[in-house]
Amino acid sequence: MTRDSAHKALLWIVATAFFMQSLDTTIVNTALPSIAQSLHESALAMQPVIVGYTLTMAILTPASGWLADRFGTRRVYFVAILIFVIGSVCCAGAHTLGQLIVARVLQGVGGSMLLPIGRLAVLRSVSAEQYVSALAFVSIAGQVGPLLGPTLGGWLTQTISWHWIFLINVPIGLAGLAATQFFLPHDHAVSAPPFDLAGCALLSLGMSAFSLGVDVPASTNRAAWATVCFALSVASFLAYVVHAKYRTHPLFRLGLFREPNFSVGLVGNLLCRIGANAVPFMVPLMLQVQLGYSPLRSGLTMLPAALAGTMTKRWVAPLIRRFGYGTFLLVNTAIVGLSIAAFSLVSKDSPALIALVVLAVFGAATSMQFAAMNSVTLKGLSHADAGSGNSLFSMAQMLAMGLGVSIGGGVVRLFASEWGSTQAGFRVSFICMGVITLLSAVVFRWLDAVKQPASTGLKQAQ
Repeated sequence: MTRDSAHKALLWIVATAFFMQSLDTTIVNTALPSIAQSLHESALAMQPVIVGYTLTMAILTPASGWLADRFGTRRVYFVAILIFVIGSVCCAGAHTLGQLIVARVLQGVGGSMLLPIGRLAVLRSVSAEQYVSALAFVSIAGQVGPLLGPTLGGWLTQTISWHWIFLINVPIGLAGLAATQFFLPHDHAVSAPPFDLAGCALLSLGMSAFSLGVDVPASTNRAAWATVCFALSVASFLAYVVHAKYRTHPLFRLGLFREPNFSVGLVGNLLCRIGANAVPFMVPLMLQVQLGYSPLRSGLTMLPAALAGTMTKRWVAPLIRRFGYGTFLLVNTAIVGLSIAAFSLVSKDSPALIALVVLAVFGAATSMQFAAMNSVTLKGLSHADAGSGNSLFSMAQMLAMGLGVSIGGGVVRLFASEWGSTQAGFRVSFICMGVITLLSAVVFRWLDAVKQPASTGLKQAQ
């Protein structure tokens, strides 16, 4: 095989794995009511299926680079695909909600390594001149996955069964395993500093405790449970600060936070993404549980958001060059927050066009928001801190996805129970998530990049 052919094969392998991982973040959403019915659970209690997957990926993402260095990129990538496929089979075979959550955690173990190690494999196999175009090719798969996910999930659920939203990963994964063995270049382990297992454990405990505090079980004393979890979370994060201060090679250097835009961008990203990531979970639930849509119709209804988001990505750089990061983020954050709150207007009596218009506005604004937030957060990091900062940023993104699902679903359950109306629960929840998103605009006012032009960092948009 020629060098060019080997590079093409590598890019297709990584792109396919990225597609599989990104598809799984959205394909489940439209199937949740059907899964709940099959497992004899309430559709409003299914958020742990999403949270277990995203939280696992957040926790394990920092270890992926070290594992690739320690055991070789090719070997770890093969294992990651294998674990993801096994997890998918276990998801399809689950008979209880508990079994499904455990299977999703296993799936998340494999998913946490697919994108970081795939990027690393590309970085180590192509020239510096080819890297940007190679990464752009791979990122297309990450955009197509969420685009197809809701509709494909709805179609599979309605025409066959919900089990196939997981089983579809099996042939793709098996092909990826074979291609990895044949086409991924052999590499050897390289020397690397010892992995900061204690630091990773502290951050993992902090994120897990915070997520559990948000998603309070109905059978417990809610206030006491949340207080204990939040206290444990704060203690874990503070312990990490002390740990990182005195460790030679911490998981994330505290010096990262001396770059002001990174600190502000990280907090702003977290708040904004909590609201934005609740929508792909809550809207399909509302459409099916409240409005009586079929899974396929629910998935098709989500298409305007994905299509609008894809088309508006090209607008980001010109708009930021014209108005600056600060003005753009303030205005666009308001649009995102208000569009989320506008979902409260959707009901059985409202015209279907309202939902489609709100989804299109939300998709367009959110796509541009993510691109701008990614760029302004990472663009000021030094070359030495770029990898570590990107890893921490990825953790925050996954954490925000889980928190959005937990908070959104929790508010729906709370107000639906208190007022005896699911419709009221959805309305209040959308307004709450919109307000949380609007709070990020206050954070972005502290950016030190108000007048700076768009940079190449915009290529990191997701």
